Amino acid sequence: MTVDIETEVKSAFKQHFDHTIEVTGFAPGRVNLIGEHTDYNGGHVFPCAITNGTYGAVAKNGTQQVNCYSANFDDEGVISFNLDTLAYEKVDSWTSFVKGMLHFLKEKGYVIDEGFDMAISGNIPNGAGLSSSASLELLVGVLVRELFHFDASQLDLIKMGQLTENHFIGVNSGIMDQFAVGMGEKDHALFLDTNTLEYEKVPADFKNNVLLIMNTNKRRELSDSKYNQRRNECEEALKRLQKQLAIDSLGELTPEEFEANRQLINDDTLERRAKHSVYENQRTVDAVKQLRADDLEGFAKLMNASHESLRDDYEVTGKELDTLVEAAWQEPAVLGARMTGAGMGGCAIALVDKEAVETVEANIQKAYVEAIGYEATFYVAEIGNGAHAQAVTA
Repeated sequence: MTVDIETEVKSAFKQHFDHTIEVTGFAPGRVNLIGEHTDYNGGHVFPCAITNGTYGAVAKNGTQQVNCYSANFDDEGVISFNLDTLAYEKVDSWTSFVKGMLHFLKEKGYVIDEGFDMAISGNIPNGAGLSSSASLELLVGVLVRELFHFDASQLDLIKMGQLTENHFIGVNSGIMDQFAVGMGEKDHALFLDTNTLEYEKVPADFKNNVLLIMNTNKRRELSDSKYNQRRNECEEALKRLQKQLAIDSLGELTPEEFEANRQLINDDTLERRAKHSVYENQRTVDAVKQLRADDLEGFAKLMNASHESLRDDYEVTGKELDTLVEAAWQEPAVLGARMTGAGMGGCAIALVDKEAVETVEANIQKAYVEAIGYEATFYVAEIGNGAHAQAVTA
């Protein structure tokens, strides 16, 4: 969170609502270091929260109406809806995520008996694969929890965020994004078993390297992407394996067990989808071991292998992401690189010697512009804390 964003939000609140702010809060974006498209397959993931995120300010307004303003969508002005009609409507734009969170919180029994005014602003590029939607969901969760003084746990809010994605917005995503946004800790990544929700905080010590985010600037919408298709393909592969294997998810299989039984799937495309999920899960487990052992080269090799699998077996990278990653691989100062997030646009990450960041950026940018025709955006990620809110004191 930057002071500029906080100041912007407070000013916007005063401009549009002109009464006293009661609660402020922040929710980060996230980067997934490795473990892509494994969260909805019962596997492991290894994300971290970043200091880019979404800041918000709220106050009750004495009505049943919720009024929302985003500095990121200034041209849309204030969008309003009633607490009694929390149904999905496409015209609600970004406030659909607000509506969804309120719907599921109220359904769960948490008392939200009064409308409120909310202003937000964020510095996560929308549609970039850094979880701007999960950031908004968890921001709403922590703001409303503080505003109405109910006792929802952070995990409750995380689950409400996933329900919003799955059953309100219509994206069959796993729980990784909301978990990283909700549970993040400064300078740590989260090694999460998505099947059990057991997790460990692992120091993200990259020594003389920094985590460089490379944004393709190709926006993609998960609900309009191959995301749901890939999930359906994995579910079909699992069904075919379950005819002879007593498993509940692809994440339960080792690579050896998969190879011994892959003929049960009997479809080349479905086999490759399942292969990615199984092998990516193992890569994630191995990558955490490498990082704990300070073997950054070993960790980086697994990052590279992850991207290759996402490109060749899962087919979710695309020309833009491949261009960035393959250009990064050519740089001597880059240990490893891969796409992060769902793919089909969005961002890639690279572990880069901190003394060579400017040179690396310039060389990758040159290759990207030549191949794609427009520029990518680069910034160094800092690993920060998860979503939190606080009452404003006079």
